[in-house]
Parts: sequence; C-alpha cells; structure tokens
Amino acid sequence: MAETGKALHNPLGLLAELTHRCPLGCPYCSNPLALDPRQDELDTPTWARVFAEAAGLGVLQVHLSGGEPGARRDLADLVAAARSAGLYSNLITSAVGITADTLRQLADTGLDHVQISIQDNTPESADRIAGYAGAFARKQALAAEVVRLKIPLTVNAVMHRANIDHLGDMVALALWLGASRVEIAHAQYYGWALKNRAALMPTTDQVKRAAAEVETLRTRHRGEIVIDAVVPDYHARLPKPCVGGWGRRSLNVTPAGKVLPCHAAETIPGLEFWSVREHSLADIWANSPAFNAFRGTAWMREPCRSCARRDVDFGGCRCQAFALTGDARATDPVCHLAPEHDKVAALAAEQHDEPYTYRRM
Repeated sequence: MAETGKALHNPLGLLAELTHRCPLGCPYCSNPLALDPRQDELDTPTWARVFAEAAGLGVLQVHLSGGEPGARRDLADLVAAARSAGLYSNLITSAVGITADTLRQLADTGLDHVQISIQDNTPESADRIAGYAGAFARKQALAAEVVRLKIPLTVNAVMHRANIDHLGDMVALALWLGASRVEIAHAQYYGWALKNRAALMPTTDQVKRAAAEVETLRTRHRGEIVIDAVVPDYHARLPKPCVGGWGRRSLNVTPAGKVLPCHAAETIPGLEFWSVREHSLADIWANSPAFNAFRGTAWMREPCRSCARRDVDFGGCRCQAFALTGDARATDPVCHLAPEHDKVAALAAEQHDEPYTYRRM
C-alpha cells in the first residue's frame, strides 16, 4: 500500500538492533521496556537475508546497533554480510565489549564507520551517567584504535542536565580523539527515559546557552569536525519530522525480528508489527499495518491537516504525541500550535535532583 495519492518512497537507512544486551545502564536508554532475550535474537543467516533484502529495497546504509552489538559473537560475520549486500556499515557501540582484536576483525571484513557513545568529558561523570565503572577509559582506548585503523569515527553525546554545560568540552574531546563528526543528541523521553525525565531535563537557560555555543563551535571548527545538533524537543517551538516521516525513508529491525517504522514505535499500543521471520522486508515496507498507520497526511487532524508544514514535519513524532497525550494521532505537543503545547512547556520546566534509575538487562 503506497502513501495516499503518492508513490511509495524507498528506504535509505536500516537500523539493525542486533541485541538488547548491554553492559551500560544509561538512564536515558531508548530501548523498549520489554527487552528481547538472547534466545529470541535473529541468527546470522537471517540477518544476512535481511541485509540483502534491504539493499534490494534501496537501502544504502545499515547501522549495527543494540544494546551493545559487541555482545554478538558473530559480529564480524554480520559486517561481512552487510558488505556482501553492498551496504555501508556503521557500528554504533558503547565501546565496552569491543576489543582491539575484534575491531581489527571488523575492519578486515569491511566495516565502514564507527560511532562511539560518550556520556561526558570526564571519567568520573561519564562513568556515573553510564552506570559502569571504567567505561570512559575503554571508550578512549577503542576510539584510538578506530583512528589507528583509519576508520571514520563519530562521537555521539547524549545531552541532558548533567552534561549540557560541558558541550564545548565534549566537542574538544571529540577533536582530541580524532573524530570527524560529533552528534549532539539530546535525550529523547520515551520508554526507559521517561522514568528519569525530571532528573535529565535541562533548564531553558541551559538549552539557550547550548544552542548559542553550538553555532560558535561550528564557526570555530569549520573544516575540522562536523557538529550535528538539534534543539531538544521539549524546548522547541516546532516538532521534528519523525525519522524523516513515518514509513518514508527508514526502518528498524529489532533483535527478535520485528520491523518498526521508528525505534520507539512499540510504545504505541494497537500497532501490528510484522516480522522478518514470516515476511520479506519488501512486503513489510509496502504492506505492514504499522508502516501504513501514519504514512502520508490522510490520518492527520487539525491543526496539522491544513498546516503549511504538514509535508515538512509530518505532524511531528507519533511516539511523543502518544507519550504526552495518550493519542498517537494527536499533533505532537512540542508544536506551539498543538492544543496541549502548554503541557510540554510545564514538563520542560520540571527538574528534580533525584538519583537515576539505571537500566539493567
């Protein structure tokens, strides 16, 4: 089923969640509340088939993610399968669980890029946020090995109240590590992160300072490093387009094989997700009820239905709309035109200094 009145787009990116197993306990974890156990994970041949089918659909890059993908003993075989399918492979890793020997194997089998998450610019703070002693040192060591092997490196920094004032130091750290790109990714409040929202929420003043600093840093380091950053949702006036539009350009395969239009789609009740165990990726992309639930604009209500931006932001994030209103078809309350925008403004002003609830498998 194509978008109403429009041709169906080809997906460009595949997020392959190889496992939910992870040594870290990050309080902003974006994985679902119900994690897939190891015994339910897709095997190597099935992932290889998924990669080949993805390439046939037009996918150009695969993000090998988790959990921690290093928990998979067949990771090198999966990288080889991605290369065989003609996909650009990006390893998204905590760096805890990937040894230098493993990284060399991945490089030998065709890994194209590595993204390492770093929680703060000092060992003490970074390890406290990650809930893992010694994580920062292991991240530095793996980053050095990535650069030594001449694999492009991105540093991913999830920002929140505890580290947003260290943004400049995080960019300096990324430069020192040899990264070509740093991703300033503000915490997204779905799933587990909702448990820690008040502890993670930055203040409005922090967000304003950070936005100004990003522009200064982009000017200062132009030609040295790419700095990607967006305003955190709860402090924005306009919503972000959900993964470029629901079911338009990307798909996500869970460790157990369910295919989702976006990473957090399982937080919306009532959606029917098809699995690669029973369907081809092409069939799922075109015909899955979940993918067609919010494609196009026919599902929209006012004020989205008549908004000039409806083909720009697609009504905003469906998961966020549900999390904040209980209705996945509502206008994303981040939008200043949304009937429930005041609720977002109130939550953005709600900060509590309370201990993190750490995520454990």
